[in-house]
Amino acid sequence: MDFLRAFEIANSDIEFNYIFILKNEKAVAFANTQIVTIGIETITQNIKMSNKIKRIVNNMFCNNQIRVLFCGNVFLSGEYGTFLKEGEPKIETFNAIAKAVKKLYKCKRLHTIFIKDFEEKSLYITDHLTSFDYASMQVEPNMIINLQTSWLSFEDYTNQLKSKYRVKANRADAKSEALKAIIFTKSDIKNYKEQLQELYQNTIDNADFNAQILNLDTYINLKNSFKDQFIVKGYFFNEKLVGFLSAMQNGKNLDAHFIGIDYSKNKELAIYPRILNDYVRLGISTKSNQINLGRTASEIKSTLGAVPKTLTCYCKHKRYLPNKILKPFIKNVKIKSFKQHQPFK
Repeated sequence: MDFLRAFEIANSDIEFNYIFILKNEKAVAFANTQIVTIGIETITQNIKMSNKIKRIVNNMFCNNQIRVLFCGNVFLSGEYGTFLKEGEPKIETFNAIAKAVKKLYKCKRLHTIFIKDFEEKSLYITDHLTSFDYASMQVEPNMIINLQTSWLSFEDYTNQLKSKYRVKANRADAKSEALKAIIFTKSDIKNYKEQLQELYQNTIDNADFNAQILNLDTYINLKNSFKDQFIVKGYFFNEKLVGFLSAMQNGKNLDAHFIGIDYSKNKELAIYPRILNDYVRLGISTKSNQINLGRTASEIKSTLGAVPKTLTCYCKHKRYLPNKILKPFIKNVKIKSFKQHQPFK
């Protein structure tokens, strides 16, 4: 719960709620939800649909902001929001969560409910949401690097790459050599919080879609609770912070969190490619089985050996008639295609 609390106490503009499913007075399932406000045009401008349909959808919401109930972590991509106890009947237990979500959104002033993000192995459970009148939609996949136990250093990893990809990785290191990289302490995060927030905002401004902006006081809370398990690494050029990465050790895996970049220096100093290389280094040094690089920039991540893990979400409008109108659009949302590279020998 320290993980969830770190987000809640730093992001007071979001309403957090938690669902527990009890059996014989013991918890057998858990889900966390957040209610956020999003401009409707922020959503429709990043969905592949005709301008005519966009106008219809925008008008349906009066070109206004909408209140969305997210079930799952709105800040992270993956199965971070719904947990079922091992040994319990999964479909029955998950349906109990769906009923609890229904009770929650009935008593809240909302427009839309969004239940996220489920891997393919979970769909036999979560597809039962269609009986609650949800429409399913694929979203951009998480990009996963599976690490070999024989990789004890970054050089071990690059030696397994085909020549052009090895050259690309080494070039990123060479171009970014002028950067001074520092693993941040809790005090460093506090001292550089404003600069971190500004760099993070740069990446948000460059993103296709972002439901909510994270207050990076969250990082202070995470560092306080998780110590070395939560990693923030800053990149300096001429004593100025020009980039950062963040990551969380999640059991045997490493999860990439948000990054921040000074894009005016990115091309010159290869900040983003260096950050990707350093995620691989962190994965190896923490002896992780895999690195979850998250969504976005799928093609460049695939040049490092990341492969896509498909994710499915479920969405519905709170009101019956608008939901019937929206469901065909939701079902036909297309995710961006990208070239999947095969960089290993």
